[in-house]
Amino acid sequence: MKNQIVQDKGNPMKRPAPWAAKVVTLLDTGNKAAALAQIKVAPSVRDVQALQLLLGRHAQWKKDAVVTQAVDDQIATLAHPRLHRSP
Repeated sequence: MKNQIVQDKGNPMKRPAPWAAKVVTLLDTGNKAAALAQIKVAPSVRDVQALQLLLGRHAQWKKDAVVTQAVDDQIATLAHPRLHRSP
């Protein structure tokens, strides 16, 4: 399951989420700090959800409280609309 790309089987036209696979690769190589930094600058909520799905398939990362908390926090942050910023 290493470096597996998540793709929605219901819609084959959806793009795969390579970002999530790259973050899992960072975790697998032991670079947890870089993976956490990537989670904090995630491109979209869809990508973070794909990462959450991949992490659920890896027994060692499913139990890691820091990584799962970072993923949950980022999903919550990206799911809410941004506050208006004046120029």
